[in-house]
Amino acid sequence: MRATVWGWIHDPAYQTSALVAEEGGRLVGLAHYRPFARPLSASTGGFLDDLFVDPAARGGGAAEALIGAIAEEGRAKGWTVIRWITAEDNYRARALYDRLAEKTRWATYDLKL
Repeated sequence: MRATVWGWIHDPAYQTSALVAEEGGRLVGLAHYRPFARPLSASTGGFLDDLFVDPAARGGGAAEALIGAIAEEGRAKGWTVIRWITAEDNYRARALYDRLAEKTRWATYDLKL
């Protein structure tokens, strides 16, 4: 799995990108994101697929910095939204997300293939 995702990040033909957060020269966070089509608004958005911050560095601003950097890149590319999902019980992260973004009313479903 890691090798596949690493390959996507480094393949210019693939749409997955990544950003890292460092603190004192130490890697403390990582985010994967990509564009997605929004046919009902004839626009493009950005989807934050994964955001991880080292538990020892949580609360230090890395997550907010990563989301901010993705938003900045999205604005530069003309994206209309940055979207992500999280677990209902991910309370610590949701406290940040509730401050930065609007919680939607949409429920998420997966059809396993």
